[in-house]
Amino acid sequence: MSEESQPRQLADWMVEHMQTYLATDGEEGHVWRGVQTLLLTTTGRRSGRSLMLPLIYGTHGDHYVIVASKGGHPQHPGWYVNLVAEPTVEVQVGAESFTARARTASGAERTALWDRMAEIWPPYNEYQTKTEREIPVVVLERA
Repeated sequence: MSEESQPRQLADWMVEHMQTYLATDGEEGHVWRGVQTLLLTTTGRRSGRSLMLPLIYGTHGDHYVIVASKGGHPQHPGWYVNLVAEPTVEVQVGAESFTARARTASGAERTALWDRMAEIWPPYNEYQTKTEREIPVVVLERA
């Protein structure tokens, strides 16, 4: 992937969170508001640039799980649309960085993973009530 940048629309607190996470190899920033976060880098589907952002995660076996909620917005977040177009992503969890393949969970797997993620971050359930789209649950599998 090319040089990393942040999506233009990121809030200042997100940029600060990522900068702290990167500067300390996740020693600070891995846990945010009591939940674990990772840094996800996708490839922009139009720009081809590497775009990084912090996301809350859970685990499923050896895999990491993230939710494309965008706070219940009617459209999917840009990072999700990017990884659908190019599912090879870069992930940093704490000090460990690796390449992963992203896939969207469906059916019973999605239901089980949604329930697990809503336990980690209860606002996900509220976000789902704000939108007609089914909020995607994404599984990150090491490449």
